[in-house]
Amino acid sequence: MSTPRVTQLLEDIRALDQDRHALVQALRKHILDLGPSVSEEVKYGGLLFSAGTPFCGVFAYAKHVSLEFGAGASLPDPHQVLEGAGKLRRHIKLTTLRDISDKRVQAYLALALQASAKPQK
Repeated sequence: MSTPRVTQLLEDIRALDQDRHALVQALRKHILDLGPSVSEEVKYGGLLFSAGTPFCGVFAYAKHVSLEFGAGASLPDPHQVLEGAGKLRRHIKLTTLRDISDKRVQAYLALALQASAKPQK
């Protein structure tokens, strides 16, 4: 169930661009379907998803949607789709619904969720 802040953010995205809204909604479904412990909140101008600890975020930009992983640098990248060169963060840039399957987003979501459940060193 969405909070009023999540609903408002989604409506704002819809008002700006229907295609980006559809992409954000599709990503939300994939993320929330990972399990009942997954929650979402509006933070940093996007949607932050947690399962006890944050594991990913979805952010809508002018020409794409970014699936962000705060600890993405530690994730395996078997399909070579993670972007970024920072110390910790990585992201997957999406422009179409097809990118979700083409860039194997579901596999990266599962890896990020699994990594977030491990004790911090």
